[in-house]
Amino acid sequence: MIIMRNRYVGIIVVGISLLIGFLVWLFNKSLSNIVNDSCSHGPTCPMWGSIKFETNVGLGLMVFVVLVGLYLIIFAKDDPQIVKEVHRETRIVKEQVKSKKLDKAHFKNILHELDPEARKVLEKVIENNGSIFQSQLVEDLDLTKVKITRILDRLEGKGLIERKRRGMTNIVLLKYD
Repeated sequence: MIIMRNRYVGIIVVGISLLIGFLVWLFNKSLSNIVNDSCSHGPTCPMWGSIKFETNVGLGLMVFVVLVGLYLIIFAKDDPQIVKEVHRETRIVKEQVKSKKLDKAHFKNILHELDPEARKVLEKVIENNGSIFQSQLVEDLDLTKVKITRILDRLEGKGLIERKRRGMTNIVLLKYD
């Protein structure tokens, strides 16, 4: 698990602001060369006013981002209590998952009550240590997506499994109640 510390985020933000400053400088230099070559009015050319405005907006943005980065570096403190709590909860979940023995014997009574297709689906989830992608069930069991979805709806309604969205598919998790 990656936890971004506020100080590191501040350093990244300051780096981004320096990049913005460099881009403003390049833009200003290029635009000044273009105006020098193309404008015949001299210093009274209206394009010089446009260059000043755009440069000031860019520099203002850069200063704002630098201030945000410096705030994160200097003042924003990481809350060690939150970090400890996240680590503790992760450890507890891992211990709970390891302590559960998944085999067909624990679900023998439940399996007998299910129709053959639902039994095959639940057995496949058990064989995969209690979690499997829904798309993998479709591939392994040679059933249509619609059929798998309907079977999973029934199993979820009975409280045997739960589905969680993961990208373009669902992950099917066995409930341990």
